[in-house]
Amino acid sequence: MAKMTGGDALTQALISEGTDTVFGIPGVQLDGLTDGMYRRQDELSLLVPRHEQSTTYMADGFHRVTGRPGVAMVVPGPGVLNAAAGMATAYACSSQVMLLAGTIPSTLVGSGLGALHEIPKQTETIEGLTKWTARPSRVEEIPELVHEGFRQMRTGRPRPVALELGPDLLHAVADLEVGEPFAAAAPTVPDDGVAEIVELLNASSRPVIHVGGGVRGQRAFDLLPRLAELLDAPVVMSENGRGALDARDPHALPAFSLWELRGTADAVVSFGSRFLTPFGQQANIGDARLALVNIDPDDVRAPRRPDVTVIADATTVLEALVARLEARAGWGEELRRLREDCENRIRAQVAPQMAFVDAIRASLPADGIFVNELTQIGYVSTYGFPVQAPHSYVWPGYQGTLGYAMPTALGAAVGAGERPVVVVTGDGGIGWSLQEFATAKRYGIPLITVLFEDNRFGNVWRIQRDSYGGRFIGSDLVNPDFALLAQAFGVDFALAEDADAVQKAVGAAIAARRPAIIKVPVDVFPSPWPLIHEKH
Repeated sequence: MAKMTGGDALTQALISEGTDTVFGIPGVQLDGLTDGMYRRQDELSLLVPRHEQSTTYMADGFHRVTGRPGVAMVVPGPGVLNAAAGMATAYACSSQVMLLAGTIPSTLVGSGLGALHEIPKQTETIEGLTKWTARPSRVEEIPELVHEGFRQMRTGRPRPVALELGPDLLHAVADLEVGEPFAAAAPTVPDDGVAEIVELLNASSRPVIHVGGGVRGQRAFDLLPRLAELLDAPVVMSENGRGALDARDPHALPAFSLWELRGTADAVVSFGSRFLTPFGQQANIGDARLALVNIDPDDVRAPRRPDVTVIADATTVLEALVARLEARAGWGEELRRLREDCENRIRAQVAPQMAFVDAIRASLPADGIFVNELTQIGYVSTYGFPVQAPHSYVWPGYQGTLGYAMPTALGAAVGAGERPVVVVTGDGGIGWSLQEFATAKRYGIPLITVLFEDNRFGNVWRIQRDSYGGRFIGSDLVNPDFALLAQAFGVDFALAEDADAVQKAVGAAIAARRPAIIKVPVDVFPSPWPLIHEKH
């Protein structure tokens, strides 16, 4: 026990949890915390972006590629509201993100007196975007609430948490014990549920393995190919499940193939997936029997209609199945034909986009990180970019957060070490985050931004052309000169007018290890929707 401020105690508690970077923007309500960070700069870095929305995006990107919790920090009121989109994205993608949110002085919370940055019901706003939220009433509670927040992120379904902190508590001085991290309960194996899945699989001749975002990390990456080999079964990866299995594995299939398999599969076992279409319906699997494995009971309830339900950690159940199942004949040569058919259809329907996707994939090592944006290349990449390693593909999940990609990729690059990070974006989505090239420059973050410019919100424009008789509204853009913009920010710039030039430019940027913009002028591409919609 030692005499310290609340800000000192919070800083030490974060360090004890293994945190070495906080993505945050200082402000008067947080002065007590940033002063505590000042005294521990040799152990914890404060990385300051140029917009509060980027704090939570960067924390999410950091978590996605490291598997470690990301920590963000903002002032109350407008700071919290700006950070909310990143929290919503982290919530949709089951990311471990802790938000340190300032409040007005504790004695004024809820008073409605118009204190600086006060908004009504800030706590309730944050609670809607988190798994757990707490606000200490005494300085002595700060360390234990930090530890509890980390325990919450590491227990059950991982989702964001938040800690609200009043400036009076951050400046308060007391004799405090920081303590050690709280132990998280190890996931258990539900023997009865595993036995039901084994029975379902033993009765099937055409089983399908389906994986979502709940199947992540190296352990799952090692187990999944072993299960696929035992069953001789295809592994269909959802958009959030990409990277659970190396796309080069002979059992790997893209998300839209689940639709293709609905007429021949007789059993589907889905691990760590919501197993819903974007329209809130159960994915179509024809007459196949269905087993759902999910740690969250909300993700197995209606409108889903499972024959077997197992509430458990997906990776733990994978491990149990690998131990209990025996090798058997399954799909055989038919699986090879399915893979070829999926690949051929992608090449036939979206060849122009795939030329660029192939160029970026060829530039990256197997564990290189690809951050995908909601842009014309991005949509095709949800099924066309071959993900070859865990923690190497980032997508915003069902939140579909346009403009999230660049700041999320910055956070990913901070956590990536020597692994290169490439983000694809359009001239629409990049508008949310142009200011963050200053962040990349300031901290020497070697993010490679491949920016496709068509002077439109390209997907919106194409839909207005094809489905609304060319009644264009709000879909045209006027862009800055991106070469001059790169020069102004002091980052590298290259113009790439075809796929070969993109591959060369990305390779050169990886070698340079500096932040770079690669501009690719394009026209509106063929629609990516047919293959995306077939998933539903």
